[in-house]
Order: sequence, then C-alpha cells, then structure tokens
Amino acid sequence: MARDYAKEYRDYQGTGIQIRNRSERNQARREMGLKVGDPREVDHKKSIKDGGSNARSNLRAVSRHTNRTKGSKST
Repeated sequence: MARDYAKEYRDYQGTGIQIRNRSERNQARREMGLKVGDPREVDHKKSIKDGGSNARSNLRAVSRHTNRTKGSKST
C-alpha cells in the first residue's frame, strides 16, 4: 500500500503546533551553524518539553547516535 503523503501533511505535519515545532528545530540548527548534510544534530541540553529553550547556552552539536540514544534506559 502506498503512503498518502498529502494526508500525512494535512492531518499531522501541517498542523499549527507541528509547524511551530519544526520551526524551532530549524532555528536551533541555524543558531548552531549546522549546514545541510552535516552528520551532527542539535541537542537541547534541557529538552523543550521539559521547559528548555532555544537559547545558545541550552544547545550543543552532537552526533546523530548520541542525540537519539540520549535518555534511553538501555546501555
């Protein structure tokens, strides 16, 4: 079954809150100076959902692996 990308955008990615979230992530990447194709990702030391911000002092560039395993229970 083929994915209906238009429906995905309409029902989730295109909602106001998701557009704002994506904008915050893109803004953080610009703040850190990461370019398209850079293997690193921006890590929020204190996550947005826990009251963190996009302040430069709360951001750091880390590898994709580090960022995506951060906070996981397994070691």
